[in-house]
Amino acid sequence: MKNLFWLDMEMSGLDHTKERILEVALLVTDLSMNVVKEYEAIVYQDQSILQGMDAWCTEHHGKSGLTAKVANGKPEVDVEKDLVKIIQEFSQNDRAVLAGNSIGQDRKFIDQWMPDFAKTLHYRMLDVSSFKILFEGIYNKKYDKKHKHRAIDDILESIGELKHYMQFIKI
Repeated sequence: MKNLFWLDMEMSGLDHTKERILEVALLVTDLSMNVVKEYEAIVYQDQSILQGMDAWCTEHHGKSGLTAKVANGKPEVDVEKDLVKIIQEFSQNDRAVLAGNSIGQDRKFIDQWMPDFAKTLHYRMLDVSSFKILFEGIYNKKYDKKHKHRAIDDILESIGELKHYMQFIKI
């Protein structure tokens, strides 16, 4: 494995069986977390999906400007094809290891709505949330997040957060 595939999605809610993907960002990094490829897309969804969002999503996606952009987004099937192409280009014929914060939630949406993309992914994932639990709970080391709730910003913040925790690891 030579690369990590940092992914974040903004969704219309947290229930992967009925909510939908609104935005996807993917940063490919080397193992030193230097970015080698960047991708982001707003995903088109029908207005009924946006109207069905809960209060949290309505407020935060509205404030960030995401809701207004969804009507002009790219079809989900095309976004999936883009993601598969990036994995094929950067994974050296291995399955890609996803990285991010609470990446298991994003993986549920991938499995539900992007099955071809799901087939390119390894079962292992690098979840920054695991580091957060240990470093905050045991060592009282916290990382100040900005909570912008846009996919690319969240990935960059996740990379910064992991770097923050790793500075305390002595080898």
